[in-house]
Amino acid sequence: MTRQHRESRRTPRRPSPAPEVDPTALAIPSRRGSRRRDRRGRGLRGPLLPPTMPAARTRAQRFDDAVLDAVEDLERRWEKELAGIEFGVEEVPPSDPAPWEDGGVPLGRYFPADAVSGLGHRVVVYRRPVAARAETDVEIAVLVRDVVVEQVAHVLGRTPEEIDPDYHAG
Repeated sequence: MTRQHRESRRTPRRPSPAPEVDPTALAIPSRRGSRRRDRRGRGLRGPLLPPTMPAARTRAQRFDDAVLDAVEDLERRWEKELAGIEFGVEEVPPSDPAPWEDGGVPLGRYFPADAVSGLGHRVVVYRRPVAARAETDVEIAVLVRDVVVEQVAHVLGRTPEEIDPDYHAG
């Protein structure tokens, strides 16, 4: 660094003249009652829709609702037979397939009761494989219903058509 440059850094600079300020612009809003915008001026942060609106539900929540609807509909007809069965949803199937599962990714699975662990009969529907095979919420609901019907038929030892006359094979 040169000597002249060092000296120029040491000299105090004169402050620039203050701009004229409107006294009404000096009012500071209270933090408690004001709603603030984010620092880049893009608007208020928060949800776009209130949680009570149907569109505010996530895809996973809508999928869970489709499984509940299918199970509730089957429980009306097969209440006694389905009394001890738990229904659940998981994201993806485990990476180790059952020995009898060959081919593609399973959409659902039946787990028999296990006396050692104390778990009852369980039917699990896998969300990601089902959602990958359907495009709309209606198609997902139909496919979920078919998967639940197939698994319940497996549990009860009947054909899916006996469990649900509206079963869509394939």
